[in-house]
Amino acid sequence: MTSTATTGDPTFDENRRAHLAAIAELDEQLDLVRQGGGERYAERHHKRGRLLVRERLELLLDRDTHFLELSSLAAWGSAFTVGASILTGIGVVSGVECVIIAHDPTVRGGAMNPFTLKKNLRALDIARINRLPVVYLVESGGADLPTQSDLFVDAGKIFQKLTQLSAEGIATIALVFGNSTAGGAYVPGMCDYAVFVDGQAKVFLGGPPLVKMATGEDADDESLGGARMHSEVSGVSDQFAVDEPDAIRIGRQIVADLGWRKLGPGPSLPADPPKYDAEELLGIMPADFRVPVDPRDILARIVDGSRFSEYKPRYGTSLVTGWASVHGFPIGVLANHRGVLFSDEAKKATEFILLANQSDTPLLFLQNTTGYMVGTAYEQGGIIKDGAKMINAVANSTVPHITINIGASFGAGNYGMSGRAYDPRLMFAWVGARLAVMGAAQLAGVLSIVGRQAAESSGRPFDEAADEQRRHEIEEQIENESHSFFTSARIYDDGVIDPRDTRSVLGVALSAIHSQRVEGRRGFGVFRM
Repeated sequence: MTSTATTGDPTFDENRRAHLAAIAELDEQLDLVRQGGGERYAERHHKRGRLLVRERLELLLDRDTHFLELSSLAAWGSAFTVGASILTGIGVVSGVECVIIAHDPTVRGGAMNPFTLKKNLRALDIARINRLPVVYLVESGGADLPTQSDLFVDAGKIFQKLTQLSAEGIATIALVFGNSTAGGAYVPGMCDYAVFVDGQAKVFLGGPPLVKMATGEDADDESLGGARMHSEVSGVSDQFAVDEPDAIRIGRQIVADLGWRKLGPGPSLPADPPKYDAEELLGIMPADFRVPVDPRDILARIVDGSRFSEYKPRYGTSLVTGWASVHGFPIGVLANHRGVLFSDEAKKATEFILLANQSDTPLLFLQNTTGYMVGTAYEQGGIIKDGAKMINAVANSTVPHITINIGASFGAGNYGMSGRAYDPRLMFAWVGARLAVMGAAQLAGVLSIVGRQAAESSGRPFDEAADEQRRHEIEEQIENESHSFFTSARIYDDGVIDPRDTRSVLGVALSAIHSQRVEGRRGFGVFRM
């Protein structure tokens, strides 16, 4: 594949400057995530002889291996600390790719807020669907009580998902470094393996104050829920660790002893790098999502050897489909070209998805769409039934899907291009991406037209000045709510990424999804013809 993108012209330079500014904003937020509760609380944690959450992670992971952090911007823009007091991601432990879920005790004692819960549950879902063992690094003060009404009911899903993982033969391991109280005590209680750190682990349904209030008994932390008691008396702990490094050593040995084997095939194609520099993605991708981009120029900087075998290149040209590989893993690609999906594009996508399922090939969706085409001619031409074919194929496809929003993801185009509602195995957004029911100007314009028609039908005058004010406010609202930080904060994807990191992110994602079987569906439901 030969890239036709022009590099080094004024438009390229303008795009690059805009993306670098957005990436700087992303890096600023990620720095806040890495700081956790801040220097004061980190220092206090160290003085207690405890490791910080990322220090624990570094000891846990195999040296010089990847770690794909997930949902980093959870809680961004809310009253809670960005990152939501928990660290999640995919990393290699004793040669095994695992999902790691780690509380950050420097952020409100690792207390769980509503964003923490969503981030935690998403990580468990990723573990289950991709068949990845889970390693929990536990030190949490439990629920953030002022938000209990948004937590209590759904928090039970953490325990449900842990037991379901175990039932499916997916190992769960809890390394307990500190508090794991009340409902949190069920995390090590429901994991397959539990390791408690001496003098630090405190695991009980009710702490000393609650026991005193409920029963009148005077109890201390150690006899009620310490590591030695649980290792020697209750049996809740399987292994007694003398300190944090010892707990991590034991945890690594548990993973090593699993004898874990991937069920999917390994990479089978040459994994040579692209012929074009990923740095050029920043200039090629328009800063304004309304400006179309040829996805072949994007793919040329992502896929192995810039090789791309295109499917139906002259038909339904607003959607590019074809076969490629990333880090040796074969993939099928669906990438929006000029934004709008017409009937031909929908039918082309449907056929291609069926072929990928026939050949057990994972699918990569590169979203940059404003949705399906509207208008009298298109409605009469059957855009609804053709779009339904595509959505049917996406919904019932069983090969792994990975989705990346590189520009815009609006309307039903989000569904047809395997958005969050269609359960892609992993999903990411470029830093400049937008996600909404439609563009801000279009949405504000629609509401303006509806308001004008309502005024006319009721025979009252239409307030032009008020309408202009409303349009401005709505546009601003939708611009803010469609921003990649806003949507990622709500776990509508698994992370916002620098476009230059796309190939690396895909490599980790593809390796992870092949821990599970990769099997396509051979029979689909009824397609409206």
